[in-house]
Amino acid sequence: MNFLNEITHRYPDAVSFAPGRPYDGFFDPEDIFGHMRRYMQHLDKAGYSAERIRDALFQYGPTGGQIRELVAESLRLDEQINVAPEAIVVTVGCQEAMLLTLRALIAGPEDVLLVSSPCYVGITGAARLLDVETIAVEEGPDGFRCADLEAAIKAERARGRRPRAFYVIPDHSNPSGATMSAAERHALLQLAAREDILVLEDSPYRLVSPGPQMPTLKALDRERRVVQLGSFAKSLFPGARVGYVVADQTVVDRAGGTGLLADELTRIKSMVTVNTSPLSQAAVAGMLLSAGGGAAALNTDTAAHYGAAMEATLEQLEAVLPEPKRTALGVRWNRPSGGFFLTVTVPFAADNAALARSAEEFGVIWTPMSYFYPQGGGEHVLRLSISYLTHADIREGIARLARFITDSARL
Repeated sequence: MNFLNEITHRYPDAVSFAPGRPYDGFFDPEDIFGHMRRYMQHLDKAGYSAERIRDALFQYGPTGGQIRELVAESLRLDEQINVAPEAIVVTVGCQEAMLLTLRALIAGPEDVLLVSSPCYVGITGAARLLDVETIAVEEGPDGFRCADLEAAIKAERARGRRPRAFYVIPDHSNPSGATMSAAERHALLQLAAREDILVLEDSPYRLVSPGPQMPTLKALDRERRVVQLGSFAKSLFPGARVGYVVADQTVVDRAGGTGLLADELTRIKSMVTVNTSPLSQAAVAGMLLSAGGGAAALNTDTAAHYGAAMEATLEQLEAVLPEPKRTALGVRWNRPSGGFFLTVTVPFAADNAALARSAEEFGVIWTPMSYFYPQGGGEHVLRLSISYLTHADIREGIARLARFITDSARL
């Protein structure tokens, strides 16, 4: 990632398909003040005194989060997930949610985390910080296959390991763009119950993707096998850095007492970040309140924008690399139904050297997919992010990419 940032800085005029960040055109700095005022009005209507409202904005606030009720309501409205506010921990982005969850679940060197591969580097990075071993479960051509996870679980147990959880992005995943089928979702939940593991579900791209979405794993969860790692970064306000964990599992402490996994995460958080910024929580809360409590209504335009950007990218790829040409070159790409990412398979090594040449000689930047394979792979695949560019940039960038691919395939 440091190399990718260096390349981007070195070639500022290159069209970059690397950053997976939301489009800036949806943000107006003046809106922040309105969000804050709306949340203050909400507290006033709830009977808060002026002193309590002041404390809610200026003081540290509860470790578990002061907008848990609003997060629970947004999950109910947007995703048909019904959980008590006490089962939610508001975190500093989804990254902290991952760190807290791994710290709580992984108790010893025999415990391992299974991850769908290719995999978001945030979870593997958090695992490395905690000395947690990750075991890659490779996606097939059509995405995740439950049979492969079951085989990995059995193999790890045969080695004397204890698989504790499986991390997956089931919807429009980062980096591959794949979406898990309905059949595999149900099979995964059945497998988790049968093999006594948890599923760590991370799905930040659902609300910013066009069209109806399949139910989340947590919405389908009837045996509390799913810990949902959530974020408002893509759907509302990336700079606020507000995420959350839905952890309604019952746990037993050393004294034999019972409580929620969320309580354990809160205790760990108290030693990591103490609490999530009350101002950030207030801004996100104000946005949710502006739409009646849910985030989906705020993403009608954004979902349409990202859907159109994905379609523009696929159309331009088809235009500059039509079927006869891409077949002759050995090039193919997937066609995600949403999210920010798609992948392109090429007949040469899509490594750092190729990326540097692409940026310097052809003015286009992408991300090597090999970054996202914890145990090796993806050497001939590159990732494109469509979220941050205008349609004009997409057309020009894909034209440059086609020239780079054609030239590199002939070397």
